[in-house]
Amino acid sequence: MSAEDDKIGRPGGLVFAVLFLLACLFLLSQLGSETAFSASGKLFAQPRFWPAVGVIGMSVFGVLHLLGQVRLRGGGGHLWEAGNWLRSVEYLIWFMVYVFAAPVIGYLPATLIFTVALALRAGYRSKRMLVAAALTGLGVVLVFKSMLSVKIPGGAVYEYLPEVIRSFAIINF
Repeated sequence: MSAEDDKIGRPGGLVFAVLFLLACLFLLSQLGSETAFSASGKLFAQPRFWPAVGVIGMSVFGVLHLLGQVRLRGGGGHLWEAGNWLRSVEYLIWFMVYVFAAPVIGYLPATLIFTVALALRAGYRSKRMLVAAALTGLGVVLVFKSMLSVKIPGGAVYEYLPEVIRSFAIINF
């Protein structure tokens, strides 16, 4: 870290300090209900003692870190940095859509759509790359469902397939 970084801080440092302190305060608020204190026994053997030491220590250092971030002048860029952190939530949403779609449309169609859609989202537009994404999805399904025999429920749409194809699709895709 350079001397300049010491003077102005790093972008996002204030946001991190606030989020960390909020997490510490939440944990501190849960100590009474999530840990126990028994009348008998030594202090250091109490089930609440060491979690309390850890959470109180985190809270104290969280406050000190926040004060240090507030003290820095001209740090700027905190909201921009927080926005960058929030961009990763997009991929959580993609994954949750995939998780909810797989039981409805089936593991194979959901995986193929997911891999091609993510390739498009990542900026790949050539036919070659989209085919590679689809083949990767197919490979994932074949490895997990067919080779490793991972038990993944078949999609609800499989019920509309003819009996012979339905059982094959449920077992392998």
